[in-house]
Amino acid sequence: MSTHEIWLLDDDASIRYVLTETLQDAGYRVRAFTASAEAMAALNSGPAPDVLFTDIRMPGGSGLDFLEAVKRMQPALPVIVMSAFTDIRNTAGAYRGGAFDYLAKPFNLDDVLALVEKALPAMPSEPEAEPVASGSDTGLVGHSPAMRELFRQIGRMAQVPLSVLITGETGTGKELVARSLHQESPRAGKPFVALNTAAIPDELLESELFGHEAGAFTGASARRIGRFEQAQGGTLFLDEIGDMPMALQTRLLRVLAEGEFYRVGGRELIRVDVRVIAATHQPLEALVASQRFRADVLHRLNVLRIELPPLRARKADIPALARHFFARAAEQLGGVAKQPRKALLEAMQAYDWPGNVRELENACWRMASGTAQAHLAVADWQHRPDSHASLGATPEWEQGVFQETLQRLQAGQTGVHAQLKERFDARVLDAALQFNGGHRQQAALSLGLGRNTLTRKLGAKVRRKDSE
Repeated sequence: MSTHEIWLLDDDASIRYVLTETLQDAGYRVRAFTASAEAMAALNSGPAPDVLFTDIRMPGGSGLDFLEAVKRMQPALPVIVMSAFTDIRNTAGAYRGGAFDYLAKPFNLDDVLALVEKALPAMPSEPEAEPVASGSDTGLVGHSPAMRELFRQIGRMAQVPLSVLITGETGTGKELVARSLHQESPRAGKPFVALNTAAIPDELLESELFGHEAGAFTGASARRIGRFEQAQGGTLFLDEIGDMPMALQTRLLRVLAEGEFYRVGGRELIRVDVRVIAATHQPLEALVASQRFRADVLHRLNVLRIELPPLRARKADIPALARHFFARAAEQLGGVAKQPRKALLEAMQAYDWPGNVRELENACWRMASGTAQAHLAVADWQHRPDSHASLGATPEWEQGVFQETLQRLQAGQTGVHAQLKERFDARVLDAALQFNGGHRQQAALSLGLGRNTLTRKLGAKVRRKDSE
């Protein structure tokens, strides 16, 4: 029998029984409690355990409140928080409150034992916790190891008033993470202002960020307050920061370094207290190497960094995400949330979701609105996991890409991806320019590109034609 003692706090008798049996079989001494008041009384009257498990939601008190009280008394005690409700409000609050780790229900008993082994050697170095503040659910859902780590990062970084750079593929939820960092921070009562820098034409982006004075340029009939001033005291989220023009990055650098700027056409120095969170799907280090992004701006933004995993790297979260989106669809469309059948969830987990969570959300909304049936089957889904394509025939242009790639590879060509990507970009740009009457700014806006990005792609297209 081990000399280590484990305490369990959970109002669910079945959870207490399973955990007690598991831990006792592993040689630990176990003491179980049904209410936080009972566990607190034991903590006040005798020696503390080596590890403590507590549920989050219990009658008569919150597990997070209990966690806060325990960490005030025993800051070095490893506390593992358990909950069937895995969201950012619970997990970020738990980590911010000093939890050693977070265990999502239903859990694997091997994971329980692994957590205990991990917690026992923990040294008494944890500081006393700050009071736990409540946050609101921003839609981040999941209990995979990748999401648990993400929640841990949010819980810790939210309290630090430093810039954050969020990276990851398109559709992974970068803005949701930014909102979570804001809502879990001391700035939660202040504005959260978001701006997609790739969606604003270059000549308007400066005014959008910093504002302008009346008469600063043609059409500026009145003073306009920019996004930095709108976010005073709060958080400014700059999405797709990699598309920001180099000239404008110079102005951004001063705000990041000094917290001050001038409006366009203005002489009054404006001082702001704003936390900047930036996001991109592009490799900024590579952009710096190619002199398309300033190294000093990257260093200012990259004080804290969060790398979001693609959905294919956390497929265990797909069932919870799907149910979350079906519930949201029911709220908007009315009625009862659709229930996915087991075979559908398995098919969705077998698919790689190149569009990540955004693609999954769109698929769930289409299914929810496409049938009156209460239960959804694989046939209700637009995708086949084995082909990663639609249920119908593959579009002709995709077949053409496939055949062209195959022929080039069979001919022994190299660099096929870059060659075909250039041609694909050229056709897309031709279509956008034709649709917009040759107007580059409008073409860039309709494609969701910055004007500099479109100009760069057009230049590459011209150079390719000249070399042919």
